[in-house]
Amino acid sequence: MGHSHTIAFLVFDGVKMLDVAGPAEVFAEANKLGARYSLTYLSPSGDPVSTSIGLPLPVDSDSSQLTRMDTLVVPGGDDLPSKPIPTELVDAVQSLHRRSQRLVAICTGAFILAKAGILDHRQATTHWEHARLLAAAYPDIRVRPDSLFVADGEVFTSAGVSAGIDLALALVERDHGASIARLIAQRLVLFMQRPGGQSQFSAPLSIETPKNEPLRKAVELIAARPNADYSLGSLARLMGLSTRQVARLFAAELNTSPAKFVEQMRLDHAKAMLADGRSITKTATAAGFGSPETMRRIFNQRLRASPSEYRARFHAARVPDEVKGQLQPS
Repeated sequence: MGHSHTIAFLVFDGVKMLDVAGPAEVFAEANKLGARYSLTYLSPSGDPVSTSIGLPLPVDSDSSQLTRMDTLVVPGGDDLPSKPIPTELVDAVQSLHRRSQRLVAICTGAFILAKAGILDHRQATTHWEHARLLAAAYPDIRVRPDSLFVADGEVFTSAGVSAGIDLALALVERDHGASIARLIAQRLVLFMQRPGGQSQFSAPLSIETPKNEPLRKAVELIAARPNADYSLGSLARLMGLSTRQVARLFAAELNTSPAKFVEQMRLDHAKAMLADGRSITKTATAAGFGSPETMRRIFNQRLRASPSEYRARFHAARVPDEVKGQLQPS
């Protein structure tokens, strides 16, 4: 299938092991089907690195030794969003980027690309838990928090860990066509295209306590009773303010509109109830959507999955009887 395609993984202390092993397995599986991916592993110094699971990872060379590569893969690490990124790691990415045709960041690896200035004025994504921080820290990046992966020219970014496997599969499809990608997906038991975005995996909205007392009381009430009437007029009466003042407070302290905030809170409640196995009709009523049809529309818009699909994916797994018997203590 043409010339050998060199894929270099730049690793570092604390690298997320699945960010390396997951995509690498996809490319290695492609080789069994006739692709010619040559995988190599680099670190800034050329020394072995420690991974997130405590397993040492040897490398082939330091980052200065490879003169050319087709694809550079930058995995993530747990400390990247919260701690200073080592200068030598940023320098290595900048240098390797100039020698590569295609650049791929997995999960929080996007923070390394952002620090290196590579994502400026580009679209990108990262793990949903850190998407807001990436957007705030690097305002020149157009962050797409719900995407499983994003392509902007020859720069690719993916959401959390397993989404790196999705991205690797998409790259194989781009390089060698859908047939080989489909075979890999079947062999590794993967989705060819995973349904829905990463919002379906996200935790409930994390809210800092508003400083304004009327806003704080309104937020607490919405969280406690999402099925009440929270039209702009109702919120204004509840808070003792004008509708314009209410809208201004939500924008200033919560960076959203009242309607979007209420919808998000209702969505969070509905996700929790469905994951607990509640019926769609009861969930729609209790969460404040009013009808299953309205809730279905919001789920499809926001999560790209219907309520029934969401419940099937996230409700506690039903263990087959024959397996359940094996799990009982003897």
